[in-house]
Amino acid sequence: MRNVDFTPLYRSFIGFDHLASLLDNASRSEKSAGYPPYNIELIDENHYKVSMAIAGFAEEELEIKVENNTLLVIGSKPESQEERQYLYKGISERGFERKFQLGDHVKVIGADLEHGLLHINLEREVPEALKPRTIAINSNKQSLIDNPDK
Repeated sequence: MRNVDFTPLYRSFIGFDHLASLLDNASRSEKSAGYPPYNIELIDENHYKVSMAIAGFAEEELEIKVENNTLLVIGSKPESQEERQYLYKGISERGFERKFQLGDHVKVIGADLEHGLLHINLEREVPEALKPRTIAINSNKQSLIDNPDK
């Protein structure tokens, strides 16, 4: 695999350090084995749902964190003290750590665990100041004639 050095972006582009660090992290991260599998669903324009298949994990074995626009889901299984003899072992009981990069103004509004699926509900809340607004066009010709000092 080819490594790309993003260091010049840090010293050349002021204010784009977040973008450069995202590119840097994406290039450094190892390819995950796809465990656990997940879906990302668009509910409507501002609502999303991440569903992860985490069969065998109890609620207390899961941790959901949001930090710096990154959603982190961690599943940890305690070490089993019981010695078992398997004839075939196809059910993975390993821990996992899955990261999702969130867009600006996206927040986690809740999570549910049902039937072996973890559902994480997300919502995008754009502040009023950043929402597009319509500007009315007024004809100022008459007001300029009445008040030429403007």
